[in-house]
Amino acid sequence: MLEIAEAPEFRGMLRELERPAPDAEQPRERVSACGLTPTAKTLYAVLLRRALRKPLFYVTRSNREAEQALDWMETWARWLGEPTPILIPAHDIRPYQGLSPHADISEKRALGLGKLAAGQAGIVVLPVAAAANRLESAEFYRSLARPIRQGDAIELEELLNHLETVGYLRHDPVEMVGQFSLRGGILDVYSPEARRPVRLDLFGDEVESIREFDVNTQRSVGPVESALLLPLTEFPVRKELLGELSARVRESETEIFAPGEPFAGWEFLVPLITPLAHTALDLCEGGVLFLDEPLELRKEVERLWSLLEPEFEQAIEKGSPAVPPDQFYLRWEEMAGLWARRSVVEAEELALTKPALAAAPRFQFSTRPAPRFHGNLSLFLGEIETLLRQEYRVVLLTTGSGEAERLTELLGEHAIPFQLAERSAERSKDGGGDWAGRSLGDPAVPCCWIGQGAAPNGVLIPPQRILILGNQDLFETSEAAARPSRPAGSKISTFLSDFRDLLPGDSVVHVEHGIGRFKGLKEIAHEGLTMEFMDLEYQDAARLYVPLARLDLVQKYRGLDGAKPALDRLGGVSWGRTKARVRKAMEDMAEELIKLYAERETASGIAFAGEDHWQQEFEAAFEYEETPDQQTAIEDVRGDMEKPVPMDRLICGDVGYGKTEVAMRATFRAATHSRQVAVLAPTTVLAFQHYETFRRRFAAFPIRIEMLSRFRTAAQQKAVLRDLEAGKVDVVIGTHRLLSKDVQFHDLGLVIVDEEQRFGVRHKERLKAMKKSVDVLSLSATPIPRTLHMSLVGLRNMSLIETPPRDRLSIQTVVAPFSEALVQTAIEQELERGGQVYFVHNRVDSLPGMAVLIQKLAPQARIATAHGQMGERQLEKVMLGFLRHETNVLVATTIIENGLDIPLVNTILINRAERLGLAELYQLRGRVGRSNRRAYAYLLVPEEAELTHEARHRLSALKEFTELGSGFRVAALDM
Repeated sequence: MLEIAEAPEFRGMLRELERPAPDAEQPRERVSACGLTPTAKTLYAVLLRRALRKPLFYVTRSNREAEQALDWMETWARWLGEPTPILIPAHDIRPYQGLSPHADISEKRALGLGKLAAGQAGIVVLPVAAAANRLESAEFYRSLARPIRQGDAIELEELLNHLETVGYLRHDPVEMVGQFSLRGGILDVYSPEARRPVRLDLFGDEVESIREFDVNTQRSVGPVESALLLPLTEFPVRKELLGELSARVRESETEIFAPGEPFAGWEFLVPLITPLAHTALDLCEGGVLFLDEPLELRKEVERLWSLLEPEFEQAIEKGSPAVPPDQFYLRWEEMAGLWARRSVVEAEELALTKPALAAAPRFQFSTRPAPRFHGNLSLFLGEIETLLRQEYRVVLLTTGSGEAERLTELLGEHAIPFQLAERSAERSKDGGGDWAGRSLGDPAVPCCWIGQGAAPNGVLIPPQRILILGNQDLFETSEAAARPSRPAGSKISTFLSDFRDLLPGDSVVHVEHGIGRFKGLKEIAHEGLTMEFMDLEYQDAARLYVPLARLDLVQKYRGLDGAKPALDRLGGVSWGRTKARVRKAMEDMAEELIKLYAERETASGIAFAGEDHWQQEFEAAFEYEETPDQQTAIEDVRGDMEKPVPMDRLICGDVGYGKTEVAMRATFRAATHSRQVAVLAPTTVLAFQHYETFRRRFAAFPIRIEMLSRFRTAAQQKAVLRDLEAGKVDVVIGTHRLLSKDVQFHDLGLVIVDEEQRFGVRHKERLKAMKKSVDVLSLSATPIPRTLHMSLVGLRNMSLIETPPRDRLSIQTVVAPFSEALVQTAIEQELERGGQVYFVHNRVDSLPGMAVLIQKLAPQARIATAHGQMGERQLEKVMLGFLRHETNVLVATTIIENGLDIPLVNTILINRAERLGLAELYQLRGRVGRSNRRAYAYLLVPEEAELTHEARHRLSALKEFTELGSGFRVAALDM
C-alpha cells in the first residue's frame, strides 16, 4: 500500500506542504487534491499524516460523515502502524433549544479534546461545526483527566470531588464505566477507554498500589504502574459556576432552580461567566488541515448560522438568558482567516470551482469506488481472477475471523492464491505495525490479501494497480458483517438524508395522510415544553404537524419530470383509495409475472438445431474480430437457443461493445429455421439505426427485414402488417408500435428488446406474453436495477460484455460549471479535428435560443436542432443529415440518448446535467467514443451552490465510471 505514497501527484502535494513559511504569521502552503473518492480521501489522509509526522485534522460536513471516516481511518492507521485516530463530534443540539448536550456526545468530546490538548493526537476527525466551536484552553481540557501513578501523594477528598465534577457516579460495587466507590482505604474507579476498572490501595495520602480487577468477580487481576482517569463530560459540574448561572436564570425565568444544581441547557450559558476564546486547532501546535469537500463545509457553516441567528433573536424576545452565537461559533470567514496560518489540503471528488480558501496548486488523483458485487460470488471471483492477471494487488477487508474463513475457503476452492495478512504480521520480527504496507508494497506477490478492517467500502486505484474491497462491496448488505460497536444513533437517522435537500414548497408523502406540501419546521410550546415539528400543508390549507421523532412516517415525494402532484385532503378517503389501488395493481402484476415465469420454465420451447454452413458463413462475414466477452455471450445465446425451454437472457455491455452483433447472430439462426424475429427499440431513431444495420449485415442472405415506426407511412405499415401475418417478413424492427393489437405474427420465435430500461414493465412483459414459448433476448448497457437483480439472483441468465473493441479509448468525462468559454473551446477543439458534436439541452422551449448562442460562439459550425415534438419527417431529415455529415453540431434534447451510432461524434456537452438520472447520463455519454479517437463528455452544471447532494452523487458516479465496460456497475450502483 505504501507505493501509493510514491505516486507523482502525492509526492508533489507533499513537497508543497513541506515548504517552510517565512514566519509564523505568514500564510502557509495549501493544495487542492481532486479525484479522490470518500474512501480514498481517508486513505490518503493517513498516508499524508505518516509522511509529514504532524497532527492532521480531518474536517467533514457532519457527525455521520465523521464517524464513517473514522471507521475507514482506524483501519488504515492500524495497517500502516499509525496512532488510532480520535473523534471530536459536534454538539447534537444548538445553544438556544433549552436542552443539554447528549451525554455520549459530551463524553466523546471530552475524551477527544483531552487527548488533543495532551499532545496524544495523530489524526483528529471532526465535523466542521466542531471545528467552528469556540472552546476552553488546552490547559482546561488537560485538567479534566487525572493521571495517577504508584507512589503518588493525593488529596482523597479533592480527587473524589474531581471525579464527581467530571461525570463519575458513586456506585458500590463498581460495575460500569463512569462509576467509582470508596471502601476504607480502597478506591475503585472505572475510567472510559480502560480495559478494566482499577483499584487504588491507599495508605494515608499515598497510592500504595494500583491493580486492575474483574467487574464480575470483583477480584484483582494484576498490578499496573499507573492509571489515567478520563472525564465523562466536557462541562465540569462546579457548584460555584452553577450558582452564578442559576442566579442569572432566576432573574429572567419564573422557574426556580436549586442554587448550584445543574439545569437543562446550563452548558450553553457558560460564556456569560467564562468567555470561550479557543478552537480545537488551538489545542495543539502545528498540524495540517485536510478539508473534505471544502465548499460543502462552507455551506454547512452558513446553514448553521442561518439557524443560530433567528433562534438567538427569538430567545432574546422571550426574555430568556442567551449568549450571542458568535461567542459559541466562528463564521466561515473567521475560520478561513485562522486556517490560512496552517497547511491545508482541500480534497474534492469533483473539481467544479476554484479552491474554497485561496488559490492553490491542484493535484489530480485517479481513484474510483470499488466494484460492488451484491453477494454474487461468481461475479466476484471472475473480477478477482481478471485483476490478478493484470497484476493488481487485491485487499479484502473483513470484520471478523468468521468472515475471513469464508473468504479463504471460497478462494481456495477456486484456486485463487491468497494470504492472511495478520499471519504475516505475527511472523514479522522487526516489531513495527507496518506489515500491511510492506506486504502490499511487493508487486511480485500475485495474490489476494485478507485482513481485518471496518471499512465498509473500498477503493480502486488504477495507476498503482490496487483494489481494496470492503464488506459492503462484497455482500448484499452491510448486515453480512458486524459493525464495531458504537453508541446507537437515533431511530430516525436513516431518514434524515432524504430530508437534507428538502425545501419549503417541496412535496412529501405521509404514510397515513398522503401527499402534502412541506412548509418548514415549526416550534410549538405545550404545557411548558417546546418541541419542533415538520409543518405540512394539505388541500384547503389544512395543516399537519409531525413531530421530528416520527419522521419515519414521511418521505420526500419523487415523481416523474419534477411534476407537482395534487395535494390530498386531510381526513379524506382519496389517499386510502390510492393505496388500495396501487396495492391491488402491484399484487396483480406480481401474480402475473410469477405465472408468466413459471409457465416459461415449464413450457416446451424451440430447440434450434446446431450450426449449419449458412450460420458459419454469416458469422465469417463479421468484419471485426470478436472480443473474448462477446464470444462468450455468443456461445451463451447459442446454448440457450439449442435447449427445449424458452431463452430469457440479458446481454449487458457498454454501448458499441458488440451487443447488436450477438443479437444479429441469434436473429439469423431463428430466421433460417423459419421463425420470425421481433426487434423492439425504445425510440424511432434507434429503430431506424437498427433497421439500417440489420439490412447491411443481412444483405447477402435471403432474409426480409422490415420496420414499423413513424418513419413509415400508414400505407407502408399496413403492407408490412399484412406480410408479417402471412409469414413473408422474417424480421420486423420497431418501437412500441410492435405491441399494438393489430400486429399479428405468423410464427414468432425470437424477441429482442434493446435498452429495456426505457420501457415500462407492462410493455416488456406484454411482449413476452405474446408467446409463452418465445425466446427473449434483452440488450442493455445499464439495465434497470429490477432487471439486473433478477439476473443476479438467477431468475434470468446474464452475459456481461466488458471487453472493449481493439483500440477503443475510454471517454474523458469533465464535470464543470456552464461557461461560454468552455463551450466554445470544446466545440472548436472537436471541429478542428474534423469531428461532430452533440449539445444536449433538454428544454424544447429554449432549444432555439441555445442554438443561436452556440452559433455565436462557433461561427464555423453547421448547426441543426432536434427534439421529440418535431414532425416525424422533419426529425428524420435532421438525423440523416447529421449522419451524412451535412451538419456537424446537433443541438438536441435527450432524444439522442438512444440515437444513431456515428463514429465521427466524439464530443458531447450536456447542459443542466444535474437534472438527469444516472442511467440517462450514462446513455447520453455513450453516444460518443465509438471509434479509436479520444472522446470527451462535458457535464455542465450551474453554480456549485445550486447542486443538491443527489445530483452531486450522480455526477460523481458518472465521472468515476470512466473505465471501459462500466455500464454494469452503473446499474449496480442504483440497486
